[in-house]
Amino acid sequence: MTVSALKTYSLKDLVHLAKKRGVTGFRAMRKDELVRAIARLAKKSAPANKAPTQPKKRALPAASPANSAATNSRARALSSTNKTLRRATNTTTVKPTSTRVLKRIEAARAEMSQSKNLGTTAANGKSGVVKDRLVVMVRGPYWLHCCWDVAPQSVQRAQAAMGQDWHAASPVLRVLRVDPATSGASERIERDIKIHGRVKNWYVDICEPLQNYRIEIGYAAPNGRFFGLARSNVVSTPAADRADLMDPHWTDVAENCEKIYAMSGGYAPEGANHELQELFEERLRRPMGSPLVNRYGAGAEGLVQRDRRLKVELEAELMVHGATHPDAYVTLQGEPIKVRPDGSFTVRCDFPNRRQVIPVVVSTRDGAQQRTVVLAIERNTKVLEPIVRDSNPNEA
Repeated sequence: MTVSALKTYSLKDLVHLAKKRGVTGFRAMRKDELVRAIARLAKKSAPANKAPTQPKKRALPAASPANSAATNSRARALSSTNKTLRRATNTTTVKPTSTRVLKRIEAARAEMSQSKNLGTTAANGKSGVVKDRLVVMVRGPYWLHCCWDVAPQSVQRAQAAMGQDWHAASPVLRVLRVDPATSGASERIERDIKIHGRVKNWYVDICEPLQNYRIEIGYAAPNGRFFGLARSNVVSTPAADRADLMDPHWTDVAENCEKIYAMSGGYAPEGANHELQELFEERLRRPMGSPLVNRYGAGAEGLVQRDRRLKVELEAELMVHGATHPDAYVTLQGEPIKVRPDGSFTVRCDFPNRRQVIPVVVSTRDGAQQRTVVLAIERNTKVLEPIVRDSNPNEA
């Protein structure tokens, strides 16, 4: 007997209900007054402690022996699930990750950050170098040696410029092949070599000698984006049969420094590379470059007297080499030459300052066959007039 339920009744039904319930004065009441009176009377007459009616449980049929085991298994699974849910509901705190795991995660992050950082720290460990520098030296027909210094500020600029690509970017050395024949010295990318931040030099293998190369250091993203930090000098690799084996350590570089400096572009016609010269002078602790520029530099014991004649003696040798049958008999200008087991032969002879004809005769041991090759060569040596410069080193 709620108010909302009584409002659905008609006035006639409400009068009949009020009369049955014993509502006094129901004949003079309107519909809404009857609704309130009947609802108020029903509320007073309702018992205070009446328990809610429980629905009757439906009797289950008796389980047969065949499916009793399955029923028990489902009941146990349901009970275990309920216990798990209650434990998850009652749990108010989450067990924190162990300290050892956190330390390992931090160490891995620091390792990744250090491997990507190409910045160079000064000797005092407080500030980096002032400018970026990448120098390439020729160490043979198939090897280049790169040395670099990168300011930490340059690495920060690269990180800011690359944005979200920085997380997947890797430090690389980009090998560029330079074509000096075209206008503007066009460059094309040969390959990228992945490096890491713990080193400041790298050996680059070259597949083709007698080429011009330049190296660029920077960060490359998987989507092809590249941010360069520094570019090197242009170097030219020598021919494979003319290169000498050079030791990679700086203690032995001093013995071949002039040759390495020249092959690395130090005496290039367009001007010496200042970064390459600074690196050599820093490592070798002596001036590099043209003797005309450095003749009054540090370490000079004195000036050369102008009235002293500069003596020069020049000689030349001729090397003749070839190949024939291992059992052949070879003579050079009538003198026999030793033939190696593979049929090759080599001989050194004087190369005087004149024209000469050198016959090379090759024949079989029994003399049945014979061939002659004639070398016509000429040496013409000329001594030019000396040059004496009047520059005064004491002038301001």
